Amino acid sequence: MSVAKSLPHDAARLHVTGAARYVDDIPTPQGTLHLAFGLSTVAAGRITAMDLSAVADAPGVVRVLTADDLAHDCDVSPSNHDEPLLADGRVHYAGQPIFLVIATSHLAARKAAKLGRIEIAEETPILTIEAALAADARFEDGPRIYQKGEPDVALEDAPMRLSGRIEMGGQEHFYLEGQAAMALPQDNGDMVVHSSTQHPTEIQHKVAHAIGQPMHAVRVETRRMGGGFGGKESQGNALAVACAVAAMETGRCCKMRYDRDDDMIITGKRHDFRIDYTVGHDADGRIQAIEFTHYTRCGWAMDLSLPVADRAMLHSDNAYHLEHVRITSHRLRTNTQSATAYRGFGGPQGVLGIEKVMDHLAQELGLDPLAVRRANYYADNRKETSAGEAIDGREVPADAGDLASRGAPQASGDVSVPQSGGQTTPYHQPVTDCIINALTDRLADSADYQTRRAEIAKWNADQPVLKRGIAMTPVKFGISFTLTHLNQAGALVHVYQDGSIHLNHGGTEMGQGLFQKIAQVAASRFGVPLETVKITATDTGKVPNTSATAASSGSDLNGMAVQNACDTIRGRIAAHLAERYGCAAGDVTFEGGMVQAGSERISFAAAAASAYENRISLSSTGFYKTPDIEWDRIAGRGRPFFYFAYGAACTEVVIDTLTGENRILRTDILHDAGSSLNPALDIGQVEGGYVQGAGWLTTEELVWDDKGSLRTHAPSTYKIPACSDRPDVFNVALWDEPNPAQTIYRSKAVGEPPFMLGISAFMALSDAVSACGPAYGDLQAPATAEGVLRAVQKARG
Repeated sequence: MSVAKSLPHDAARLHVTGAARYVDDIPTPQGTLHLAFGLSTVAAGRITAMDLSAVADAPGVVRVLTADDLAHDCDVSPSNHDEPLLADGRVHYAGQPIFLVIATSHLAARKAAKLGRIEIAEETPILTIEAALAADARFEDGPRIYQKGEPDVALEDAPMRLSGRIEMGGQEHFYLEGQAAMALPQDNGDMVVHSSTQHPTEIQHKVAHAIGQPMHAVRVETRRMGGGFGGKESQGNALAVACAVAAMETGRCCKMRYDRDDDMIITGKRHDFRIDYTVGHDADGRIQAIEFTHYTRCGWAMDLSLPVADRAMLHSDNAYHLEHVRITSHRLRTNTQSATAYRGFGGPQGVLGIEKVMDHLAQELGLDPLAVRRANYYADNRKETSAGEAIDGREVPADAGDLASRGAPQASGDVSVPQSGGQTTPYHQPVTDCIINALTDRLADSADYQTRRAEIAKWNADQPVLKRGIAMTPVKFGISFTLTHLNQAGALVHVYQDGSIHLNHGGTEMGQGLFQKIAQVAASRFGVPLETVKITATDTGKVPNTSATAASSGSDLNGMAVQNACDTIRGRIAAHLAERYGCAAGDVTFEGGMVQAGSERISFAAAAASAYENRISLSSTGFYKTPDIEWDRIAGRGRPFFYFAYGAACTEVVIDTLTGENRILRTDILHDAGSSLNPALDIGQVEGGYVQGAGWLTTEELVWDDKGSLRTHAPSTYKIPACSDRPDVFNVALWDEPNPAQTIYRSKAVGEPPFMLGISAFMALSDAVSACGPAYGDLQAPATAEGVLRAVQKARG
């Protein structure tokens, strides 16, 4: 079996040697043209005049296009048809593309784009949450409200009450490979597009619309991205559309890539939030009722803001059972970059809100924050059931794709499965797979939490300048697209007559190791060595109607689709060999590169050749759709998630109370990846997710001036965590139980959930601040050195 093995990334050697090919590395045809946008320097206003003569006369410029020159509607929005490729008379943020330069080189295009003279009648931009509320600038008629129980009554009856606020900034994706696309015109108006995108089908759809062709005229190919993090789910649309339009205009290959400054100025970020809360509780910190109000700064266009804000609401409980709860969400329009998808997709913002409540309760009551968290956890509610037993009306299968044959940690064949019923989320989904109590117990023990907490208290009592803090925070994260129809995937698998296997699927590779995991699935289904399997670029001409590689669903969806295709072919080979060797098809086994059929044992290559010679099809498509999910986003009721992934992190920090400077000293993580398809890759995802999450809440700060211009638009002014910012001691382990849900080899998604483990770093900083004085420091995010110093001063009163 190839699954469950710690294998390196399939392109690891290419990555470290620099040989991995990205869009900008693809050899271009002679005469390729290069594009650049001319950008608005004004955040809001009406274009009154444009003089682009100097642009057109600049060296190397072939053509200059404005909105009036576009033959078709060139909208690049992923949702609301409200993002014209080029400004159509009004500008809505500083950085909005106004015109398009087509030139003979990248440098010539960029230089020429600076020469446009644009006159704009400036208007007062809406930049803040307060300004948007005052102007009633929204993307929905009013706030969205989800409710469970009777929060008003329960708040009134609660013995104690607490109110507060958490403000959290946005976050720049800072993928190492910037946005890039290339379009090659074909016969009859067709177009081939190479795009650094997480969503090839959306690129196909947008390009086809922009050039006035059906989707079958556009083929999009994505071999790999140098990072995505959600920033290439919709933000690549503009480049691909621009390249295709320019290619249609000129008949030549057209290419576009953003330089880093332009990338940061043009593209959307993580949504920044303000969350107000009022909580009714008892003396032990148990929540009786809670009311959240979310204020989401969405930027100038809708993009994916509605589902992002929805998911923030859906994760407002995190790992805590809230019996009486109301969540109100305002989705506000501002004259800033259109905020977009980012790892966690709103979930981290919602989780940070409830974690702030736990932190505030603990400090108000003088309790250990972990004790307050434990007091509010969902109850663990899984039981042991043998493979094959019916669970909630469904049988747990025991085939090669399930637990009984994949080396899961139940030697007796027992399978961990959920009980039905029990506690429900604020959106009324039963939580039937909870392990957070047992997971927390194990991590608290391995991290020696209680002993270290006592040692830190003694240290803080003796040290006047340096203060240490420790925090353990949980994660419960729902897995599935909340737009239900996106929970589907396709695959195409070929077995050649020499036994080699070629496959394509709808997922995209952005460094997370998806291709390696999918190859492991295919190799396991056919019982062949991993090197037998080759996966080539994601291609809309091979697998149609793909969903974005997002929502942590890449392995879940595409792994099952590939399994489906492989099993179809395997079944055909088995039936052929059973007939040839006089045995039952069900008795034909595939293992170790060999096929056993009755008393005959032949190589997989020989089996493939025999099937080919007997005219047995060795090619199949595969398809999968996630079962048992339904969701009414307006009512806020249903089962939007197939299952939950869990985890916890314990972080220790130290702060300098004179400057606010701080360091992460140690982090211990225990994360639930189910029966991991590849533990090495999953641990890498956990480590990276934690550091990125900690960066969001500590060093990364987006700053706009009062005119709406982004001032932190380069590595010199925007600080992502460096290698030296990782914890000095970094212990990461995976929880060793299979997923009770019927996922691919009972694994769990591991892309987004670990991001929220970084919240433990923020809470550890808050814990350190609490040692500085009797008042609540009320640390806000990001907790930069300046922010930590402000909180220290507040704690001292």
